[in-house]
Amino acid sequence: MTLTATESGPVRIGLERTWWQRHGTSAVVWSLRIGLLVLILVLWQLAADRWIDSTFTSKPTEIVKRLGEWSADGTLWTNSWITVQEIVYGFLLGAAAGAIAGFVLASMNLIYRVLDPFVMALYSIPKVALAPLFIVWFGIGMHMKVLLAAATVFFLVFLNTAAGVREVDRGLIDAVRLMGGSRGDIARRVVLPASMTGVLTGLKVSIPYALIGAVIGELVASNRGLGYLINDAASQFDTAGVFATLVVLSVIAGVLNVFVGLIGRRVNRWKPLDD
Repeated sequence: MTLTATESGPVRIGLERTWWQRHGTSAVVWSLRIGLLVLILVLWQLAADRWIDSTFTSKPTEIVKRLGEWSADGTLWTNSWITVQEIVYGFLLGAAAGAIAGFVLASMNLIYRVLDPFVMALYSIPKVALAPLFIVWFGIGMHMKVLLAAATVFFLVFLNTAAGVREVDRGLIDAVRLMGGSRGDIARRVVLPASMTGVLTGLKVSIPYALIGAVIGELVASNRGLGYLINDAASQFDTAGVFATLVVLSVIAGVLNVFVGLIGRRVNRWKPLDD
């Protein structure tokens, strides 16, 4: 342990910790995750054609083989890029609209109470049911899938953002008012930072729904994208192709989750660290 001090500042205590003390818990968690994944894949491979019919479940080796074939001929990259664009554009559009609407409307109590039952009614509509309507309105191009993904994301981000705004500590708001703060000061310095937990929760929860919206659009009407690959593989009873596509979608969701997590760490730097 070392002690350092500045001329006018407080004494700072620097703790010398080993690598294991700093990263031991994370290392154990990741080791267990990898071990569990390997165990599942090994059991799956052993069970195929022994205890279960691989026609319906395929095998990990067959899935890897299919991914290799699709990578070699460009099928995987072309269709994945199309779906990634639809997911990212839909996620960004829906998240931005939902966060702004949630922040603004939840700050106006009367208007929020008036609109709340209508928002919940629209949120309750299965997004699968919107796909045919969106096809009529926007055709079967990329715009339809982007807007369907955005519509799916919008309500989740909106509701979580609104909940975060409405749960802001009233004592903080009153304190800023007593110090002469304007409505703009309260919104920028109190409500916005305190509601970021709700925003980030909405972003994390909505990531898989962005995938769902885009893939549903491709399943209903498309001749390209990962949803099309699933449809095409299923029509040929190619379970390895279906699972291969699901693996790619899982990777995309994981990358988006990591990205949102990095944003969350940066936004929440002002919060105290957990014990």
